[in-house]
Amino acid sequence: MRCRILDNAHSVGRGFPGFSRVRLETGVLGGNRSASPRRHTNIRNHDPEDLAMPPTKSDLIRPPAVAGRFYPAHAKRLRESITDLLDAVPVGDEPLAAAYIVPHAGYRYSGPVAAQVYARLAAHRDRIRRVVLVGPSHSHPLRGHAAAPYTAWQTPLGDVHAAETGVVGSSRLPHESEHSLEVQLPFLQVALGDDIEVVPVACGMSQSPDTARVVAALLAEGGEGTVLLCSTDLSHYNDQETARRIDAKTAEAIKGLRPREISTSHACGVFALRGTVAWADATGRRPRQLALATSADTGGDPERVVGYPAFAIELPASVPAQPTRAAD
Repeated sequence: MRCRILDNAHSVGRGFPGFSRVRLETGVLGGNRSASPRRHTNIRNHDPEDLAMPPTKSDLIRPPAVAGRFYPAHAKRLRESITDLLDAVPVGDEPLAAAYIVPHAGYRYSGPVAAQVYARLAAHRDRIRRVVLVGPSHSHPLRGHAAAPYTAWQTPLGDVHAAETGVVGSSRLPHESEHSLEVQLPFLQVALGDDIEVVPVACGMSQSPDTARVVAALLAEGGEGTVLLCSTDLSHYNDQETARRIDAKTAEAIKGLRPREISTSHACGVFALRGTVAWADATGRRPRQLALATSADTGGDPERVVGYPAFAIELPASVPAQPTRAAD
């Protein structure tokens, strides 16, 4: 067993009360093998108001794991902060993309970049019924893909309905403390309303063509009105100049549809990201960069930054859609 220390530069905004450090103990999770001992999280000095959440109703409802740390746990404060972020994004008359790439840090840091995606979704809220969420499993090593075995995910704004999927199996462990998909939910609730349904899928170690096929199948399963969100941050803990150089290279690999050039050390959601890019290539779509920033751009330490991407994955205007199942 090995121990890692994650500080708040990765994803937890220092603007939210009480976050100090999180100690993660990780083992191996793969196939039908049992998981390692559960991780132990030590969080001190929370603001009681920020942590005021109603109790979870049942084991089928996934409670919030990072409310009060990555985003406000107070409903009014949370809705207002997201509304302010969305209102700051000018959105023109552009078509709804089939998929987007979005970061997953604390809202203080990556919120403005994430808002570039969610403001565009909000402009098409009447057309979107289901959102497929793919992202990493930070605290439980995972091989392949795992859906979440919940009927709903709880946030300070209410419950988000989770649709069942027959594309991949489900496992609780990759999802029970994972933040990369959870932090997307309040944005979805504000941008798209309370009737939205989600299909959260954790992407562990996998080959890009395999993940591309999973992405294609999840979109096909949802049918019309389904959008994919791929959750990832980019480089971690470099100085600002180095991070900009590394992230620019990763952005070029994304735009150039070259998933093999996306390094495992330059994107924490690398397997979901590679698979999404491979799916885009197989279906004739192109990633368009909406934003690329770092935590230093919103007040973080410029000597220790995390990169944040926002992309729309869309068809060129003159190219007809290809079948989403053709992701070989």
